[in-house]
Amino acid sequence: MKPLLNLLILLALFPSLLALEPRLRAEGPGPVALVMDAEALRQEAKATGRSLVEVLLEYRTLGVNGVAFPERFVRDWVAEGVLLYRQGRELVEAGLPARRDWHYLKGEAWLLSLLERAYTLPTQQLGPWLGFPLDVQVFPAFYPLEEIRKAQEAGFFVVARPINQRFRVLDPSLPLVPPEAQAVVFAGLEALGHPYRLKEAEALLRVPVALIEGTPQPGLSAFRENGLLRLFSLPYEWQLRLAPEEAADKYLLAARERGHQLLYLRPYPYPEETRRFLKRISEGLEASGIPIGNPGPRDFTPNPLGLFAWLGVFAGLGLLALGLPVFGPLLALLLLLLALGYAGGQGGALLAALVFPVLGFLGPRNGLWMWARTLGYALAGAVFLSALGSTPEAVLGLAPFKGVSLTLLLPPLLVALSFLEKNYKEALVRLYAHPLRLGEVALALVALALVALALLRRGNEAPIALVPEVELRLRDLLQNLMVRPRFKEVFGHALFPLALLLPWPRWVQNGLLFLAAIGTASILNTFSHFHTPLPVSFFRVVNGVLIGGLLGLAGVILVRRLRAWWSG
Repeated sequence: MKPLLNLLILLALFPSLLALEPRLRAEGPGPVALVMDAEALRQEAKATGRSLVEVLLEYRTLGVNGVAFPERFVRDWVAEGVLLYRQGRELVEAGLPARRDWHYLKGEAWLLSLLERAYTLPTQQLGPWLGFPLDVQVFPAFYPLEEIRKAQEAGFFVVARPINQRFRVLDPSLPLVPPEAQAVVFAGLEALGHPYRLKEAEALLRVPVALIEGTPQPGLSAFRENGLLRLFSLPYEWQLRLAPEEAADKYLLAARERGHQLLYLRPYPYPEETRRFLKRISEGLEASGIPIGNPGPRDFTPNPLGLFAWLGVFAGLGLLALGLPVFGPLLALLLLLLALGYAGGQGGALLAALVFPVLGFLGPRNGLWMWARTLGYALAGAVFLSALGSTPEAVLGLAPFKGVSLTLLLPPLLVALSFLEKNYKEALVRLYAHPLRLGEVALALVALALVALALLRRGNEAPIALVPEVELRLRDLLQNLMVRPRFKEVFGHALFPLALLLPWPRWVQNGLLFLAAIGTASILNTFSHFHTPLPVSFFRVVNGVLIGGLLGLAGVILVRRLRAWWSG
């Protein structure tokens, strides 16, 4: 039966690999737009007596090809002297028939004309003054339209940043998104029109919308039909704590390894630092073969050949049921129900992530062949996981993978269960009667601590206190040299030679293999981050195998020499 199931896995691999072609084509490198924030750059323009477009043209020589215009508030126009603001009581004291508790604006006619129609509020026209019953200074108030037109004529990729506000009117006659805009990045924490007017807002937009890394914006999915672009930006306070080269490397990592298409930039306080920052980014993109240009949505249609991956997943589930020494069929059924019930449409992908890291541990412990077998099953599972889970929503990050913690927790537990004997009752009696040793307790506590650390540090948002400074520096070094492998995988692969090539007692070998299973499970966890391009995930795993294997073989030599020294 097992040979037949393995044959089914091999047969399912070929169509599953072909099913990944649309995603691979959509994830091709670049183009990437270097988009400078207009309001952040405006101070430099004013300080040097130049226009915003003149400053942008200077930075174009360093790679900047886009500019983002955040929508202004009324108070911004007042601060620039374009509008004059007065409270109603001030106008009453000046002899005008104003309403004392209202708020009034006077200034440029084109802007007042727009503001008169901009909000669902009553207005009062009092000569040159326009009155509102609420203080509108913190209301959104459109853009510097002439500046946007000049930037577009100069050939820059123009991004508009509209603000959602409950009182604003969503009308096509208003420049909520200027016609020159080629993309939209919603300002604030929610999409335009959220929560009750998304359909009205969606009708106003005819350009792609940006999905900001690490900033969920409720309502964004309503604009899916317009196409989505992935955007990366550093919080400005964090950027200022980094040297220009360090900040630039984070943008390069986002473009190179996470497929971001818009790099949203803000200048440093000193132009010299801004130039270093931009030079590092543009040179890094060129070295990585990523062109600077105008990006478009990366959409694709999943290939129906991906359904063959279900055949491979069920064959793997059958191998698990036959390979576990106790309760194999029952546990396989429970895993199937858990995956389908918890992850829904992603159930097949989750099942692959839970089953395939375990299969290599169920066979004979025949030295490094066991390591190769385990790696082969894990990579086959990664293919099935990717074929079943690679939807446009998942790749864009709109539908995060469900079960990230389970992919790191359950496979090592199933591997530990595989260490039981078929006569498990007798084995448990022996375990209960085993005399406790301090060394065994210490090793067990270390193992539990490592499992807990692996779970707490999962993903990109692990608590920074759990990541030592030396590891952060090592990460930066590795990611500048290569696609950085995950430390869990390096650690796991290093343990395989140590566990399989040295004459340990059975319980020590079991403990080492249990920890190695965390690294194997991490392979599937790596591929479950669908927003990471497939080639990047693949090379991350390959580099983890190579570095971990070399460290493990070096560890074997070291342990053998230490044993020889200890034995005299």
